[in-house]
Amino acid sequence: MDDKLQLLISRLKEYNSAVIAFSGGVDSTFLARIAKDVFRDKLVLITATSSTYPFYELDEAKSLAVLLGIKHKIIVSEEIDIPGYADNPPDRCYYCKSELFGKIKYIASQEGYEVIFDGSNADDLKDFRPGMKAKQEKGVISPLADSGFTKNDIRHFSAELNLPTASKQSYACLASRFPYGEKITKVKLDRLATAEFEVRKLGFTQFRIRSHENLARFEFIPAEMDKAWKIKDKLTEICKSSGFTFVTIDLKGYRTGSMNEVLAESVKVDFLKNVRSSRL
Repeated sequence: MDDKLQLLISRLKEYNSAVIAFSGGVDSTFLARIAKDVFRDKLVLITATSSTYPFYELDEAKSLAVLLGIKHKIIVSEEIDIPGYADNPPDRCYYCKSELFGKIKYIASQEGYEVIFDGSNADDLKDFRPGMKAKQEKGVISPLADSGFTKNDIRHFSAELNLPTASKQSYACLASRFPYGEKITKVKLDRLATAEFEVRKLGFTQFRIRSHENLARFEFIPAEMDKAWKIKDKLTEICKSSGFTFVTIDLKGYRTGSMNEVLAESVKVDFLKNVRSSRL
């Protein structure tokens, strides 16, 4: 893995200054920590706040930027105001990322930063992620993915660097909790954010609440399924007080991109083929 780290550093050194799209997650925090050693004061982190990005994630991003000692900007990128986004089509993420990276690109241009990085890793290339198309259109570079870093690699090096995100839950925007075609509203997003915030306090290491209109579907990792079942009444209480009517636990457990399981395999294959060919 040391070879990957050297490759990453070499990749960063191709540029004189950089902006990082910074969510405060495992990937972007690790990238920011390595980039700081390369760029020093010629680096800025940009975090976008919106209805799909809950307050507790924003607070963590702010704290991490202070811990890392890197200049940090907060911008507004309200996805649900983008025409068509709230209808939740399969390519919803494209519209979100196009808006976000467009705003970051403008700031980078105005303030003289040479390149924009995001925290996508090599594992992300295996999933259906329409936002990658927007990233390529805006000229955003993914040095972690380019250097072959997987999520496990990033957690390994994050632990070595004593980063508090080394064991942080993987996070995706709240919009990813809805099945394609279900209308996304601020009320539904706030309901989800509230419920997940309360469940986080119970000590689960990795989970999701998927929203199916008035039904909350929990996904827990297998090791914590028994714990969830033992406190099912508490989980029900949290969800109902947040605005859900029905609550269930998915027997297949937590997995990333579970909402993509309903998409035709041909759609995902064509998407991945296009993304990979564009990287050659």
